[in-house]
Amino acid sequence: MNAPATGLTPAAFDLDAIRAQFPILIEKVRGGRLAYLDNAATTQKPESVLAAIDGYYRHQNSNVHRAVHDLAERATTAYEGARDRIARWFTVAREEIVFTRGTTEAINLVAYSFLRPRLKPGDEILLTGMEHHSNIVPWQLVAAEKGAKVVAAPVLDDGALDFDGWTALLNERTKFIAVVHVSNSLGTVNPVEKMIAAAKARGIPVLVDGAQSVAHIAVDFPALGADFFTCSAHKAYGPTGFGCLVAKREHLDAMPPWHGGGDMIRTVSFEESTWNEAPYRFEAGTPDMAGAVGFAAALDWIESVGLDVIAAHEHQLLVEGTALLAEIPGLRMIGTAANKGSVMSFVMTVGHAQDIGTILDQYGVAVRTGHHCTMPLMARFGVPATVRASLAVYNNREDLEQLATALIKASRMLA
Repeated sequence: MNAPATGLTPAAFDLDAIRAQFPILIEKVRGGRLAYLDNAATTQKPESVLAAIDGYYRHQNSNVHRAVHDLAERATTAYEGARDRIARWFTVAREEIVFTRGTTEAINLVAYSFLRPRLKPGDEILLTGMEHHSNIVPWQLVAAEKGAKVVAAPVLDDGALDFDGWTALLNERTKFIAVVHVSNSLGTVNPVEKMIAAAKARGIPVLVDGAQSVAHIAVDFPALGADFFTCSAHKAYGPTGFGCLVAKREHLDAMPPWHGGGDMIRTVSFEESTWNEAPYRFEAGTPDMAGAVGFAAALDWIESVGLDVIAAHEHQLLVEGTALLAEIPGLRMIGTAANKGSVMSFVMTVGHAQDIGTILDQYGVAVRTGHHCTMPLMARFGVPATVRASLAVYNNREDLEQLATALIKASRMLA
């Protein structure tokens, strides 16, 4: 695999050079400098990804799989080449990559096509108390239909998973386990390897929600041992509206179609239709070709920088940012687990998270406020919402200082 010409190698980390590749970072907001700290919601896109998407529409755009003309061949080559690239990222066969609109659709696909036909009354689906709504609601829907039950393992006061509590919930009724790899609200990195090992000892299939981990933690799917892994491109420097399900081939081969339409069929008649092989059986309709190309380009870009380099830089920012926030009176961190990703979630005694976020915006600081699609977790910590500052590789010390300065001003304004 040839990395894009970014001028970067894993051995040569140049933060200024990285930031220069993200054109949106020079945008002025409210008349001043932008400190973009909303990366858990979506990351910004480097020039190489923007160029790949633009190049697809300028030089390759056509529908795939359905024509013999040159543009269709170019489009199909680019689209299926992206599948090969994504498969290499996860160390799997291309047939184990199903293209989706993102993590949410991938989880729903597993819920309805894999689990729903297998669920029986009294069965249990085991989650954790820190799951995103996208990793709660699909399981609730299929459980309600089948007379099954969703169970959530407790979260400790520091935001870490109560692993002993989770283990205690494993029993003969547990038919499926879904767990977030990295909490979007707290940054907690769950011990998914230990959890998968415990599940496998009981023969329980596991889905890992990797929306918040794919751009920060290397995932070798076979080594991880999970049955399913889901992710979204837009949280990994790629385009919105695209993602994938990584799944063991034997599961995909046994799963019925979920959506019906073009390309997921082998034959169609009014009497009967037959289905295409995996993964195409699950990819009905015209796909997001540019999304696939953009995600492949994003993975190339991440590799050119180096995941280990990215993780080290983000961790250093997390340490520095946490120290700065600790100096602000009336600020309380929510989520202080020892194993934590690049998320700083907090509340302040002077006002509601929404008010604080509104003031931060006046000073060019982009954060996320609210329950972050984790309402059960907010209830666990007794807060209606938090302010969440989340980091990416292009963030720097100046972003952190701009955040801290704006928070002090917010404290004075709301006092």
